[in-house]
Amino acid sequence: MSSYGAAPIGTGSYVPEKVLTNTDLEEFVETSDEWIRTRTGIHERRIAADDEPTSTLGAKAAEHALHAADIDASQLDLIIVATLSPDTPFPNTGCHLQRQIQAMNAACFSIEAACSGFLFALETAANFLRNGMYKHVLVVGAEKMSSVVNWQDRSTCVLFGDGAGAVVLSRVPAEHECLLASEMGSNGHHSDLLYIPAGGSAQPVTPEAMEKGLHYLHMNGREIFKLAVGAMADACSKVLSQAGTSSDQIRWLIPHQANTRILASVGKRLGVPPESVFMNLHKYGNTSAATIPLCLDEVVRNNQVDEGEHLLLTAFGGGLTWGAQLLRWPHPAPGTPQNDKTN
Repeated sequence: MSSYGAAPIGTGSYVPEKVLTNTDLEEFVETSDEWIRTRTGIHERRIAADDEPTSTLGAKAAEHALHAADIDASQLDLIIVATLSPDTPFPNTGCHLQRQIQAMNAACFSIEAACSGFLFALETAANFLRNGMYKHVLVVGAEKMSSVVNWQDRSTCVLFGDGAGAVVLSRVPAEHECLLASEMGSNGHHSDLLYIPAGGSAQPVTPEAMEKGLHYLHMNGREIFKLAVGAMADACSKVLSQAGTSSDQIRWLIPHQANTRILASVGKRLGVPPESVFMNLHKYGNTSAATIPLCLDEVVRNNQVDEGEHLLLTAFGGGLTWGAQLLRWPHPAPGTPQNDKTN
């Protein structure tokens, strides 16, 4: 049994200024506001500027999280960035972010588990803290999805947006552990349901590949829907069982923000009432690895979680990957408007 645990001490988020509404999309792709709203629940999404790569989005979220945690970037021991839209194939996006926030004492790496990436990164960070290796770890979920979607493909371009969220985790005595249980899963047999075909060693980007749009995201939405609900609900059930917690003890279910119908279905399977399923999908769309930390920061800054309350996080993404994490919120609640006036 470890003598250490992990606890969140600060959260932060950032979304770009540019708002792209459903009505705006009608101008360049064959779709409609009514069609998008009724099928996805999305009203608008944010689009990053040309000079805002994924690392910059993440760095701005990280600065807010550090301010809320009341620690300096120089105190970070490790930075983990979850993203499927890295600045460059290498160096990893964590290194680009490190330079921007001047966290020069931190080791850095990135995790690519698509929409499940933040949960995978969160559990990875917690284990570095539990084994006593590090004291402060920054976990960031950041995406510039606008750079990897085909804006002529109405089946995908209406779904995604850009943004970032961040959490500072710190080492605490084991009895103050806040990450109570975790579940991660993958099934590579379904890797072709949600992926970017070109851009890696199997199929480098060539003029021919670009002409076919193979450097953009491809998705079989119907199959993803069917698999996502079951995988997320099962993962949540497992972590609740591990922690000896029931669904009626959950203050918020915070699922990956993919589609309102998926979110509602997961909540229904778990017996979580609709008013306890947190959603901000209508404002930001699907920001992949950034959706859960964006939601988490919104909950914290709006004082919608109190000490000791349980948050159940769950995600599903390309890979296929999925996971769930049960959090017990610490005291004092970090990142509240009283502690951090940034947005």
